Amino acid sequence: METEAPGRLVLVHADEACLGNGQEPPAPGGAGGLIEVRAAAGGVERRDYAVAEPDTTNNRMALRSAIVALELLSAKGRRLPVRFVSDSSYLVRGMREWVPAWRARGWRRKGGVVENLELWQALVAAAGRHEVTWAWVRGHAGHAKNEYANHLATRAAAEQWHSGGLVTSGFGPWLAGERARGKYLDYDPDAELRGD
Repeated sequence: METEAPGRLVLVHADEACLGNGQEPPAPGGAGGLIEVRAAAGGVERRDYAVAEPDTTNNRMALRSAIVALELLSAKGRRLPVRFVSDSSYLVRGMREWVPAWRARGWRRKGGVVENLELWQALVAAAGRHEVTWAWVRGHAGHAKNEYANHLATRAAAEQWHSGGLVTSGFGPWLAGERARGKYLDYDPDAELRGD
């Protein structure tokens, strides 16, 4: 992926899934995402990633998804502008609002211990290597890239599938299949990276 070009926005749409979240263990989980960057030669380059855990929670997988994406983007050692989009208010509010207060109190909440502390700290470290803006989108509300990320996450949870890094994206064929069912007919998947 040509993410090493400085100044070129990287767009990440990520989601998480946990089968049986809050029920009796085990609760297998998965996380996945679509990473996009405008290619130097024009067009958009897309890659996917996925991770899974045999017993977890939605919140833990939301954090893992962000950590994995940002670590994969760090592979070339360059600082990148990243827009990270998720339907997890836990993740987005955490990074926008909660983390600064927790850090100021020595990684403690007003009410005590920070849950998933090791993951929050790993995420802060991974995010610190880039210029990340965090954006929330309502889940299951017809946002194509969020729905695709959900597709990756639920597959990862159900099959305990790990992509092993960035892989060629299946977003194009997935979108074509959705359009064959009458969805996203007027949707331009490249508009976000053009700034439309």
